[in-house]
Amino acid sequence: LSWSADYVLTVGRDDRTAELGGWVTLANNSGTGYRNATLQLVAGDLHRTQEAYRREADMMKETMVRAAAAPQFAQEAFSEYHLYTLQRRTSVNDQQTKQVAFLTAGSVPVEKRFVVEGQQAYYRNRHNPGSPLKDVVKVYYRFRNDQQAGLAVPMPAGVVRVSRADARGSIQFAGEDRISHTPKDETVNLYTGNAFDVVCERRQTDFRKIADNLYEMAFEITLRNHKEAPIVVEVNEPIAGDWEMLDATHRWTKADAWAARFSVPVEQGGASVLRYR
Repeated sequence: LSWSADYVLTVGRDDRTAELGGWVTLANNSGTGYRNATLQLVAGDLHRTQEAYRREADMMKETMVRAAAAPQFAQEAFSEYHLYTLQRRTSVNDQQTKQVAFLTAGSVPVEKRFVVEGQQAYYRNRHNPGSPLKDVVKVYYRFRNDQQAGLAVPMPAGVVRVSRADARGSIQFAGEDRISHTPKDETVNLYTGNAFDVVCERRQTDFRKIADNLYEMAFEITLRNHKEAPIVVEVNEPIAGDWEMLDATHRWTKADAWAARFSVPVEQGGASVLRYR
């Protein structure tokens, strides 16, 4: 017997609100069926001496039964874990996979983020000298697991599949990510893929050795937005050692001891150039 949590986040056309559904998937490969059983699930990182359950390769051949969409589990804290108890008895046949809803929330506030993560070794371009280096622009959806979002429910680790409505109103798959166990009042940040219509190029424009242990460097990052709406791109730059920002064209914060974070607006069909020294 094994179980896992699966989620579907359906994002609205405005990328500001979403509906979230969560299901528990039960897999019975024990060789025995269970009739009218009491179902309790423990979620958390329990220490095991060995991996007890493995999904078999022929899992896809098994029968899938989805129960009603309304949440049906009661949740309680249990030691350092969380215990979910199904509020009715259930039956699971041998070699059957069954899904039971445990979470439903509508109008969850979400934030769509465009993020560039700088390269650790971009100080020179050995392969194409004189050419800018390319960076992917990652896309994230972020929301809070709190009461305001209609959640505040401990979420077991699992895969979150993100969907979004197209121009005709049809729901299309838009990426997926795996979350860890998420307590209430924590943030869920889902990486769904890379932006097709946002381009990032970088160059190192200056390098000077001032002393044996002192260097001055300058960089230029160009962002081009081919989307039909303005966006803001979060640029995270790794900077090694004991450093000081001498000049920058955009607002920045020292995100970590070794990183600077910039917020760069890019107009629809336009380009922005971030320069810093």
